[in-house]
Amino acid sequence: MRFAGAIVFVSTLFLPFAGTRAAEPMAVEAKIPLGKVAGRIDHLAVDLAHKRLFVAELGNNSVGVIDLSERKVIKRLSGLKEPQGVGYLASSDTLYAANAGDGSVRLFQGADLSPIGRIELGEDADNIRIDSQADKVYVGYGGGAVAAVDPAKREVTGKIQLKGHPESFQLDPAGAKIWANVPDARQVAVLDRNSQRQVAEWPLNVRANFPMAVDPASRKILIVSRQPAELIAFDADSGERKAETKTCGDSDDVFVDAKRQRIYVICGEGAVDIFKSSMPEFERVGSVRTVQGARTGLFVPELDRLFVAVRAKGAEPAAIWVLRPEP
Repeated sequence: MRFAGAIVFVSTLFLPFAGTRAAEPMAVEAKIPLGKVAGRIDHLAVDLAHKRLFVAELGNNSVGVIDLSERKVIKRLSGLKEPQGVGYLASSDTLYAANAGDGSVRLFQGADLSPIGRIELGEDADNIRIDSQADKVYVGYGGGAVAAVDPAKREVTGKIQLKGHPESFQLDPAGAKIWANVPDARQVAVLDRNSQRQVAEWPLNVRANFPMAVDPASRKILIVSRQPAELIAFDADSGERKAETKTCGDSDDVFVDAKRQRIYVICGEGAVDIFKSSMPEFERVGSVRTVQGARTGLFVPELDRLFVAVRAKGAEPAAIWVLRPEP
């Protein structure tokens, strides 16, 4: 299959505040066209060894595969059912794609990403997280559950029940916890991977808490709510609310840049807000304009780039924007 469109380089830099000439915290380095991809684009995953970026093209019922060296689409996995989450397990060179439409997780392996099976979960299979140390895959789905998948057996080996559908969830890099956003229950749920149960909940006075990230250096959990649009930090162990600030609207992804001590909030209103992660207060240092509806992406520290998924809208084609942090 041949994909039209070459990479487009962009020289325009976006100033953090109108009327200032301070150093820009981030620049649009390139735009990688996705071709004829219609509808909503959801989450991304990366294969660092082979320099591949995977894009869940939910509205197109496909997953796009980008060669990051050439910065172009090299393959499209079609025939999926509203793929939302993607995760790459390096130990077996396997891509996992979670489908909202039929509740399945499809598996693709190797250089040619050949289909090697599927796991039936239930409705609304969503975010995927990879535990590379334990060689396990976790998938959020349904009316309220996170499933643990054994990659060798290709089957579900455990389920943790929740009080609503889990949106973004994160694995504790220093322990057995999982933190999960549960918007319907207006809480952050704290789960234990060993006992496979919920052990705590942090009630929220905000709504639509979808994005989540872990700041391991400060042991903070970061969430972003949509109603109102706020970035909020919690102590990862006690659940104490430590800081909050207003941010852009309609966010679906947030990431921590540990090298620069920054936070990147990707928002569907057409912006990426940038904050210093210093405590006790957040400091907003800039914003990059994108496209309305572009609310998902992936920050890859090893590549030092933020990838933002831009859906086709008007004259703007579907693309992955490559943002380079500065300095």
